[in-house]
Amino acid sequence: MPFCRTLASLLLSGGIAFASAAHAAGITVHDARNRDVTVADFARTVSIGGAITEILYALGLESRLVGVDTTSLYPAAALHDKPNVGYMRQISAEGVLGLNPTLILAIQGSGPRETMDILETAKVPLVLVPETFSEDGLIAKIKLVGHAMGVDARAECLSAAVGADLAQLRALRAKVTKPVRVMFVMSLQNGRAMVAGHKTAADEIIQLAGAANAVDDYDGYKIIGDEAIVAAKPDVVLSIERGKESLQADAVYTHPGFALTPVAANKSFITMDGLYLLGFGPRTAAAARDLSVKLYPALAAGGAFTSALSTANCRQ
Repeated sequence: MPFCRTLASLLLSGGIAFASAAHAAGITVHDARNRDVTVADFARTVSIGGAITEILYALGLESRLVGVDTTSLYPAAALHDKPNVGYMRQISAEGVLGLNPTLILAIQGSGPRETMDILETAKVPLVLVPETFSEDGLIAKIKLVGHAMGVDARAECLSAAVGADLAQLRALRAKVTKPVRVMFVMSLQNGRAMVAGHKTAADEIIQLAGAANAVDDYDGYKIIGDEAIVAAKPDVVLSIERGKESLQADAVYTHPGFALTPVAANKSFITMDGLYLLGFGPRTAAAARDLSVKLYPALAAGGAFTSALSTANCRQ
């Protein structure tokens, strides 16, 4: 028995050495900074961005993770089992580098800028993963993360499953004859609503669900007044669950602006998990489907959404 254990240990270590040697020349990744980054060792990876962490787990690479950020809420084991390097927009360079990473995968928009500058000058490859809110952008994100980790075949498997789910979603969306007008409200600050315009995750998920963004005259997030809310004529308010800071339905219905819209008249308020709804990770098609059914209950009668992601095994 001791001999068997020793042999197994030698074979395992040999396998690891072989895998490392296979990538000794390095893998080239073209990232969001329009730079080519050479990755030679991904054994100790820090993930900054919930979608990146979710992709890594879906690819069966959690053993290579030595740290994650606070947006890495799915799966729950990520934050439970891995050291926390902080919020993606308030990352500490010392906290990341203190984990002795061999690779840092960070979603575009991570910060602050000073931290990213330090990480870029450190002798650790930093891959900034593009954040493009679209079906193609989601697939590209999965493939880039998989390539950076040296598991292109697994990434193709996951991309195919997500692509199949997106195709099912397109078929469901085609049944929508009259898109409802949805306003995504991040928060109400002193009675003023911060809402999502174009080129945001909220805007894209609304469209994926077969609805129309009631805010169509600017990009990004913006605080708007009561007159703008009334003029937008939203049918539904969509928001995310943020614990004690979550927007409440009553606060929307009694708001002076929303009280004069169909939102209050029809009591149309939807809230969903933030990473699930806006993360643009592997579960995005399922999230858009869930939102679509909430917006258009009749679509639920068309049959269950059979996720290819739930049956695919892309972890090996």
